[in-house]
Amino acid sequence: MSTTLTISGLDAAFAARTLFRGLDLVLADGSVTAVVGPNGAGKSTLMRTVAGILPPTSGRVEVHGRVSTLLALGVGFNRKLTGRQNVVLGGLAAGLTRDELQEKYDEIVAFAELEEFMDMPMRTYSSGMYGRLAFAVAVTMEPEILIIDEALSVGDARFRKKSFHKMRALCGENRTILLVSHALGSIKELCDSSIWMHNGELRMWDDPDTVVDAYTEFLEVGEDAFTMEDV
Repeated sequence: MSTTLTISGLDAAFAARTLFRGLDLVLADGSVTAVVGPNGAGKSTLMRTVAGILPPTSGRVEVHGRVSTLLALGVGFNRKLTGRQNVVLGGLAAGLTRDELQEKYDEIVAFAELEEFMDMPMRTYSSGMYGRLAFAVAVTMEPEILIIDEALSVGDARFRKKSFHKMRALCGENRTILLVSHALGSIKELCDSSIWMHNGELRMWDDPDTVVDAYTEFLEVGEDAFTMEDV
């Protein structure tokens, strides 16, 4: 199996604070890997570094394939532009041609269920609408590598169920997926490996059951973690 993502000796620091240090990670083509850890562990910084948004202090990130990112709510969107204009910009940034984007546009809008709002500026969107459109754009671009940061719970309960089914379908395809999520039950179901980060260090890397069980025991929340939104 070929390698899609390689991280070697990665360090990141900001304002004299070390965010993570000495990270080494290799993801094979088609693997689905979750990153868990408490708030402030360095998970989001790692996602942004892998996505090329934040430069590391030292180390190397090698990515082979078309990348689609779904980071914090609205990252990459221009609130002054309409939903339609943001979809176009997002598609072009992801490497799609205008013809390919035209073919995908209706699929994106239908999945997000925002047909009546696409020509309105995104500053008028609710947080749920933001999240639905961001998720639809990210998963419809046919990425070879999909990077998701805490975005599996967008929209209402019906849309979250729809998003979960879409993610399960993507995980069954030959795509490399790296995701941060507090939805520990979903991690067990969707992923084939998991990473536990703590204080900027890689504390454990194993199968999802082993990592999630160790992580919840460390937090002393046990089975309660599967009903909690933010642990």
